[in-house]
Amino acid sequence: MKIVKAVSPYLYKNGINFKYSAFKGWMDAGGKTASSHYPWRVLHSVSHKVDLPLIKLFQNKNEAHLRFIEPLTINFDVWPDTARYEIIPFFWDCWPQYLEKVCKWLKKHDVKTAIFTSSQTAEKVRALFPEMNVMYCPEAIDSIHYYKGKDLKDRKYDYIEYGRCCKGIDSSKFDKCVKIQRSNNMVELKTQEDLATAMSDSKITVCMSKFYTSPAVAKDIDTLTQRFWEGLLSRNVIIGHAPKELIDLYGYNPLIEISENDNISVNDLIKDILLHIDSYQELVDRNYEKALKLADWSVRMQNVMNYLIKCGYEL
Repeated sequence: MKIVKAVSPYLYKNGINFKYSAFKGWMDAGGKTASSHYPWRVLHSVSHKVDLPLIKLFQNKNEAHLRFIEPLTINFDVWPDTARYEIIPFFWDCWPQYLEKVCKWLKKHDVKTAIFTSSQTAEKVRALFPEMNVMYCPEAIDSIHYYKGKDLKDRKYDYIEYGRCCKGIDSSKFDKCVKIQRSNNMVELKTQEDLATAMSDSKITVCMSKFYTSPAVAKDIDTLTQRFWEGLLSRNVIIGHAPKELIDLYGYNPLIEISENDNISVNDLIKDILLHIDSYQELVDRNYEKALKLADWSVRMQNVMNYLIKCGYEL
């Protein structure tokens, strides 16, 4: 049986890589780690383009490496382990346009076990590779960076907007708003701490998956992202569309669905929620308590560990 060790994602010049939160969650859950050996910066361009050849004779027979991967940067994300170890890939952003590329890579490297943050992508890969261990692991977040905040009625901002948003919202109609990187009578946010603080002091936010905002890219994939967890951990009233993955985790829909309120405009819906904000306190409190149990990567990685043990690996 091979021991599974996780390898840290590459940290860029600003020290940021969203995949690092999953690696940290693995460590927080007690997982073993292996050293990373990314190429020198001058070779980054080459390593993105070159998939190292397989040298089965020299592969480690006692150790497998868990690598955190995006299809767009797949060769760099696993550098140089494909030549030396069994790779257990953990995939984000495996949109339909990348599925063929990913499947070719899985076949070339004789991948035995793969993990995907999209349940629908996992189903597709499972159908194409029936002998492979394919796990769906919902996306999570490093929950320590977000704050419970005050009760809704005592919050400073009526509405916060950032990331993917639905069309038709006119934030100029609301007196107290906050937007990311915009300063037209709004609060300008530049850091992660700024965002977390503003969210914990905001009443309402909008959250839409790429399935709705970029249908040409997402096609039939409607998946949970950390954007939803940010609002749930900040006790925001979230309007938008909840992916089925989130509803399945919660056992109910924690969002105010826009589709259920098509008879009024989004702007009017926000105004109505603000008018009756006290009646939403119970919902955001319930959502928050659930998020504390479900949202963190350490929780998710414990599930990954249990799955890997069932697949015959050691930890």
